[in-house]
Amino acid sequence: MANTSSALKAARQTERNTIRNKMVKTRLKTLRKKLTTAVAGGDKAVVRASGAALASAMDRATKSDVVHRNAAARTKASVAKALAS
Repeated sequence: MANTSSALKAARQTERNTIRNKMVKTRLKTLRKKLTTAVAGGDKAVVRASGAALASAMDRATKSDVVHRNAAARTKASVAKALAS
């Protein structure tokens, strides 16, 4: 257990951020699965909507440092590739 007040505070922050990061990453996985399902289905409107939702969620996750900016760029590039095909 932490000994100092600053270490206790850091432990609380880590716990809070871990929960937040897990929620965000789970949401990103769900959106990615929806996109792959939509691409397999072939409905362009659904692919476009799910692609936009995934790209937006990636940008928000990058802004809050949950996902690295290069990882978000790779995902957004694959979304653009899926929209093009």
